[in-house]
Amino acid sequence: MKKQMGISTLKRFDTPQKIQSFLNRLPFNFEKHGQTHRSVAEALKRKKAHCFEGALIAAAALQLQGRPPLLLDLKTVRPDFDHVVALFKEGKYWGAISKTNHNVLRYRDPIYRDVRELAMSYFNEYFLADGTKTLRKYSKPFDLSKYGTVWIDSKENLVWLAHKLDKSPHANILTPKQVRNLRPADRIEVNASGLTEWKRR
Repeated sequence: MKKQMGISTLKRFDTPQKIQSFLNRLPFNFEKHGQTHRSVAEALKRKKAHCFEGALIAAAALQLQGRPPLLLDLKTVRPDFDHVVALFKEGKYWGAISKTNHNVLRYRDPIYRDVRELAMSYFNEYFLADGTKTLRKYSKPFDLSKYGTVWIDSKENLVWLAHKLDKSPHANILTPKQVRNLRPADRIEVNASGLTEWKRR
C-alpha cells in the first residue's frame, strides 16, 4: 500500500473475493475536508475510500475482468445514510462488493437469485443507534459503462454521478403497514454494530 497505486493495480485482483480483500485493506475516507465523490484514479492516488468510492473501484476491477460495472444503491430514511455496493454475478447468482467501516453492510457471496433478494440481506443490519430499522429502497442495477471512463479517470468531484444514482429507478422494500410493524433491533445488535475497522485520526 506504500507504493503509488493506479488503475493497473486493479488487474491483480481477478476475482470478486480478491477485490473485496483489497478494499478491506484500503483505509476509510472520513472526508475530513468536506464531501468527496472521487473517481477510481483519484481514490487510488489518495489510498483511501468510502462506500461510493469503494464501489467505483470494485466496479472498475470487475470491468477489467470483462464483467459489467454495476452499482446498487441502498436507500434509507434520514438521519441514516444510504449505502452503495458493486454488483457481480457468478452464473445465475448475484453477489456484492462493499466498502464500509463497520462490521455490517459488507461483502455478499454470490448466492442470491435476484437483486431484491440480495438487497433484502442488508435489511436487518441497517438500523440507527436507537434500533430503528431504516432501509426502504434499492436501485435497479446502475450501469456505469453508460458514462464512458469519466468515473474512472476524472479529477473532478463526481457528485453529479452520485445524484444520477440517487435519482435512478428504485424499488420499495416495505409497505406502509410493514413499516409501522417493524420491531427495533435489539440492544445487543446495536452494541455489536459499533465495531469499526478504521479509526478516525
